[in-house]
Amino acid sequence: MIFCFLDKYRDAGLLILRVGIGVMFVFHGYPKLIAGPETWAMIGGSMKVLGIGFAQTAWGFMAALSECAGGILLVLGFLTRPACFFLLMTMVVATMMHIGKGDPFLKYSHAMESGILFLSLILIGPGKYSLDGQYRPGRR
Repeated sequence: MIFCFLDKYRDAGLLILRVGIGVMFVFHGYPKLIAGPETWAMIGGSMKVLGIGFAQTAWGFMAALSECAGGILLVLGFLTRPACFFLLMTMVVATMMHIGKGDPFLKYSHAMESGILFLSLILIGPGKYSLDGQYRPGRR
């Protein structure tokens, strides 16, 4: 293939992806995290789509924390797969909430695309330019 020469940059590509998406999710989640219990309860209300109507404030806080702290962990490449798991779950709930409200595709496509990205990162891993890669050199 014509682009095979780029294979040697795979880990650099994963670094750019992780840092770029991680920074975006920090900026996306931090305002929610500092907004307080009223906002957390509103965000946590999305769990009703799964039939969970209790502890809305706690669920909302967990979603905001997943986005903000998960973004930081992505940037560092530390605990990447667990961070991506929590981000994936947050995006699944967000997608389902929008679909449940009858929102058009353009309204929920961002959450769905992000979920696909996080699932992919769970499967691929963080690459060698990460704290995970530095402390687990035997794994790839």
